[in-house]
Amino acid sequence: MTKAIFLDIDGTLVSFKTHKIPQSTLDAIREVRQKGIKVFIATGRPLPFINNLDGLEYDGIMSVTGAYCTTSDGVEIYSNPVPKDDIRRIIADSEAHPMPIAFACNDKAVVCNVDANMPALQEIFKLLDIKLPPVSDIHDALDLDVMQIIAFFNEEQEPRIMQDVLKGCDANRWHPLFADCIAKGTSKATGIDKICGYYGIDLSETMAFGDGGNDIAMLEHAAIGVAMGNASDEVKKHADIVTDTVDNDGVAKILRSVCL
Repeated sequence: MTKAIFLDIDGTLVSFKTHKIPQSTLDAIREVRQKGIKVFIATGRPLPFINNLDGLEYDGIMSVTGAYCTTSDGVEIYSNPVPKDDIRRIIADSEAHPMPIAFACNDKAVVCNVDANMPALQEIFKLLDIKLPPVSDIHDALDLDVMQIIAFFNEEQEPRIMQDVLKGCDANRWHPLFADCIAKGTSKATGIDKICGYYGIDLSETMAFGDGGNDIAMLEHAAIGVAMGNASDEVKKHADIVTDTVDNDGVAKILRSVCL
């Protein structure tokens, strides 16, 4: 019996076309919660970037790809921030290799080095339907409790940066322009374990929905992993079930057939 459901946001709960949650999804989630099943958000977004859950009922949030987990009323379950040494190294590296970087905390986010590629920054924040955070001097990041570094480097640059600069981080990529970098060894599977431990839920009682590369660990880890129809073929290979797209009621179809 499923007792906990974990749902990615972008491309799973929320449509990239409408930037909204389909009404069918809202209704199905409300019904499963009425049956006593807990529902958790499982997103790569940091808390300041979660702005698109209007109307959704849920029990907790796993943000920044599992590095920070809280209950719906803000009780901290787990926190694993980016190491300060990594922040020092990326500040130093940016002098020789300028690139836009966003530093995201639990209460705010800032962007730095915007002149290096402002069009890329604007493209991604428009895609996510998020207002561009305030611009800050990159050295100010040392005074922040950073949960996620959103760094605008491509796949060719990634090996050097992750081996020499962000040594204490892992990179999660769902877009060619940038990578979400969080504390090493953390994933959405980590978040599932921390939340299940807090609520006393067994892993065998879990279901997860996702569509992106940072969802693969979660889809493999949960008892039932559901890939959205709009997911890539690579993501679908790691799921137990492939449902319809986010815009064609993919979440509701599985919840109604499996949980209701």
